[in-house]
Amino acid sequence: MATTVSEIDGSGKNVNKLGLKKSDYKGSPTTLCQGCGHNSISSQIMAALFELSIKPEKIVKLSGIGCSSKSPTYFLNRSHGFNSLHGRMPSIATGSALANRSIKLIGVSGDGDTASIGIGQFIHLVRRNVPMVYIVENNGVYGLTKGQFSATADKGQVLRKIGVNPFMPVDVCMEALIANCGFVARSFAGDPKQLKQLLKAALSFQGTAVLDIISPCVTFNNRGESTKSYAWGKAHEYPLHDVTWVPMRDEIEIEYQPGEVTEVDMHDGSTLLFKKLEQEYDPTDRMEALKMLEETCCGGVLVTGLIFISEEQPPLPEIEEMVDTPLVHLTEKELRPSRDSLEQVMEAYR
Repeated sequence: MATTVSEIDGSGKNVNKLGLKKSDYKGSPTTLCQGCGHNSISSQIMAALFELSIKPEKIVKLSGIGCSSKSPTYFLNRSHGFNSLHGRMPSIATGSALANRSIKLIGVSGDGDTASIGIGQFIHLVRRNVPMVYIVENNGVYGLTKGQFSATADKGQVLRKIGVNPFMPVDVCMEALIANCGFVARSFAGDPKQLKQLLKAALSFQGTAVLDIISPCVTFNNRGESTKSYAWGKAHEYPLHDVTWVPMRDEIEIEYQPGEVTEVDMHDGSTLLFKKLEQEYDPTDRMEALKMLEETCCGGVLVTGLIFISEEQPPLPEIEEMVDTPLVHLTEKELRPSRDSLEQVMEAYR
């Protein structure tokens, strides 16, 4: 899976270790508003997959309903995809993960699709540790239906023609942590460098990797006082750490200045390196992560980075003792229980 960024083929073009160009990871032209943060996220998804040399055909794109759920159209034309019902993407993801263990799932959802109608399914997907990258493109509004408040909108936020939001927002990272998610991160669509590194780390994680990405809606929610606006995010972003995803077996090159470094080994042999900034923060301490989220939820600061990581819980296919061969590749004879085994099952219920 790992690779250096690019090599040169005979024609002088940049290619990855699969011999693929960056253009091989593109999708259809976007129909989202010009300047939408979702487009920046799609660009970094393509960059991360290219640099990791992951075959587009090995990726399945999943989504629900909303502006965010249109995003999979704009990357990986060579991949399969499934656009599900509003809030129901986790069910499709769970079935896909169990049916074919050889694929990698990328789910793109939104704050409405996840934190409103889909929050029940989201919680159960996380607690089961379905192996996938779950991206929430979070802008605080229902942009596809003309800008109503979503469940992540700030309390007291004012939207034209809508009024004032009287409710406290749902914190996607907090909900993921409470549900025992093993990989929880937050980023900002306006910080492509950090976002790409977090995507690489998430793609190498074996369980559920949740990325809450603040993605400004330039049409309905880009007022300066909104914590989901571009200007507020640039002015208030506070990274927990500088993070670099280091591919296995490749030379380690760190562009940051010398300083304290924390290493976290990933399942595939790769390593995450964290350089400490102003504060000491341990992303392997779940209670510290919860405390940090509680302290900063209304503190006028956008905390970004890898909030929590743990590899203690096995992914769902291992919990369910799935066979190594993907179910979709098994023959009917292998899938069909014998008469004796069926009799044993029936006997257990008599």
